[in-house]
Amino acid sequence: MPAPSSPPSQGEMTLPRLLGAFSDPTRLGIVRVLSDGAERGWGQLRAPVAKSTLSHHLKVLREAGVTRTRQDGTRCFVTLRRDSLDVRFPGQALVGLR
Repeated sequence: MPAPSSPPSQGEMTLPRLLGAFSDPTRLGIVRVLSDGAERGWGQLRAPVAKSTLSHHLKVLREAGVTRTRQDGTRCFVTLRRDSLDVRFPGQALVGLR
């Protein structure tokens, strides 16, 4: 399994990309699950999609700067980048997900 790419820095995060990431119901559901601040393994994310589709959704969230993925051996863990989002888009990015 290739290592996940790094999320963009705060300065590289854009509102159109963020809104695009939030525009899909599956991705929004993943963000809601992660909004409690806990790190979750990919296998813990119960999405009604195939594993390859879940991987795509997680990539979109990561590339938009919404999540960070950490690899540990063959397992990947995902966390929400709430602090980065709050700094870059104060009071906007995660309204309603708290």
